Amino acid sequence: MIKEKKSLETKRNTKLQVALYWAASCGGCEIAMLDLDEKLLDVTAAADIVFWPVAVDTKYKDVEALPDQSIDVCLFNGAIRTSENEHLAKLLRKKSKILVSFGACAVSGGIPGLANLANREEIFRTAYLENPSTENPKKTLPKTVTKVKEGDLTLPEFYDTVKSLDQVVDVDYYLPGCPPPPWLITDAFNAIFENKLPTKGSVLAPLKSVCDECRYKKSEKKIHTIKRIYELEKIEEKCFLEQNVICMGPATRSGCRGRCMEGNMPCTGCGGILPNALDQGASMISALASILGVEGEQDMSEEEVDTLMEQVRDVVGTFYKYTLPASLINRLVMK
Repeated sequence: MIKEKKSLETKRNTKLQVALYWAASCGGCEIAMLDLDEKLLDVTAAADIVFWPVAVDTKYKDVEALPDQSIDVCLFNGAIRTSENEHLAKLLRKKSKILVSFGACAVSGGIPGLANLANREEIFRTAYLENPSTENPKKTLPKTVTKVKEGDLTLPEFYDTVKSLDQVVDVDYYLPGCPPPPWLITDAFNAIFENKLPTKGSVLAPLKSVCDECRYKKSEKKIHTIKRIYELEKIEEKCFLEQNVICMGPATRSGCRGRCMEGNMPCTGCGGILPNALDQGASMISALASILGVEGEQDMSEEEVDTLMEQVRDVVGTFYKYTLPASLINRLVMK
């Protein structure tokens, strides 16, 4: 179990300059900062927040005017979905000594990355033309420039492909989670303030899997069917996989203290890929294959195999919910 330090202390003579930015994400990582509770006061005592659009009235031009490398650390959350996201990623990389990929969307694309199953044309058609709740008789679609009498109105370019932060700029550290839990954020700030950061490229979370933090009892697994959580008549005090429910714990980095399992829900994988693994989804499919089926499964007919696999209702959404853009096959090829 991770032990939280009593306070966030700094040995520096001057305050650190800290920036935070929200790209393509839900905003939960911004709320995670507030989950530090009174420790947020320790952060502000040790650091000046020079850029945090959701909370501080600063403008892009203010960041552009800063000297390069003048920001000590930037926590960048959200995937890269638009040209604005990419511009800010490159700008904050230029202005920051340390850039932290903060939260699942920045680390590996997150839930916005599931949009890689489509492209811009299909997304716009679904959202603006074919959605039954959208009234759009003129079939108007978003444009990057629209001329009005007052001048030009502009929007960022909406990209075909969602990317993780490190697919656009160089990243120094990774802090996973959806959102990162407050104790990991606290530990990260302590490491920053005390000059105790690990090697560049490190993930600021434990090395083990979520299973190591899960409270449920585990035994030898062998399941013959796959269910969703709502199909269980009763949730037992044992591993969800043994209850025929897919739990991403075996393929997911720990650090969350098993909070989803504490709420009687299986892990969905927001901690991201385990160390030394190439692909979170492939790792979980491999783990599932080792426990799914019956003796003599090599003699199963194609129909039986198909029936078994059809029980996984959403393969990509189940195994790549947070990591599709960073996976080996990171998007659907659109013809």
